[in-house]
Amino acid sequence: MFSRAFILKTASLAPVEKTVRNSKLFKPLVRRFIAGDTLDESLDACVVLLQKGLMVTLDILGENTESPEAANQAKATYLNMLQRISQLPEAKNASTAEAFSPEPLNISIKLTQCGLDLGIDVAEKNLCEVLDYAKSLNNFVRVDMEASDYAERTVALMSKIVTQYSNTGTVLQSYLFRTDDDVAKMISLKSRVRLVKGAYLEPASVAYPEKEKVDEAYVRQAKALLEAGHYPAIATHDEAIINELVKFVDEKKIDKKTFEFQMLYGIRRDLQESLVAKGYNVRIYVPFGDQWYPYFSRRLAERPANTMFILKSLFKG
Repeated sequence: MFSRAFILKTASLAPVEKTVRNSKLFKPLVRRFIAGDTLDESLDACVVLLQKGLMVTLDILGENTESPEAANQAKATYLNMLQRISQLPEAKNASTAEAFSPEPLNISIKLTQCGLDLGIDVAEKNLCEVLDYAKSLNNFVRVDMEASDYAERTVALMSKIVTQYSNTGTVLQSYLFRTDDDVAKMISLKSRVRLVKGAYLEPASVAYPEKEKVDEAYVRQAKALLEAGHYPAIATHDEAIINELVKFVDEKKIDKKTFEFQMLYGIRRDLQESLVAKGYNVRIYVPFGDQWYPYFSRRLAERPANTMFILKSLFKG
């Protein structure tokens, strides 16, 4: 079976990308992971999930805007997403009686979409405008973590603004060596964290190359967040890890409503619905947009069996 690194490197080749983007054979596989090209299509998918008792975070795909105009356009898209969400009856909180009631449908964004490559001040300005609008709608904005080159800037900016905005939080990646310290920092700031293993191709100088080490780090960090974090999101499809964390929650008598599991759109639907049936909060990460190829490549790397489909198609006439 192909390694994750091999899959990511192969997927980055122009002929492979062209084949995947242009062949109708790939459309069903792409649609498994991507909710659609448009906001309307993605909101239709969100409503279906909400009606099943799942929560959703909606993400417009795309990274690394190269101009202030493009960053402003991304910001406008985020504002439109929030406005459209506010009009969905299914996205209303069922109850506000609890001290904390998680929003059924929120959004995830990326700092490089906000203009981080143009300067931290550009990204901060755009992000704060989005957070102000989300706050007016009683909604939440998750700031995704990107490749390791952006980790320090992302953590620094989030550490700064979380004192002003309680309606935001970020993502930490367990495969990075720095993440234990970042988890501790976010706990001390009472910032909401989504914990993931990590999907980018990173050098061994900054990230664990061994799956076993990543899994060990993930469990260690998840337990720290479950015990002391502020409504953490435990994002994994690894059933063995989920079972270990469920046992930990039971042993520590941690309230199921003080955290949520998160999974990706189209992956382990059976597990998603099983956890909901057991009373856990479960949120689905729903991506959409026409800039889907990098995200799709990372999903393939997590599911190596799917790569055979791509490689076989390259040799068809």
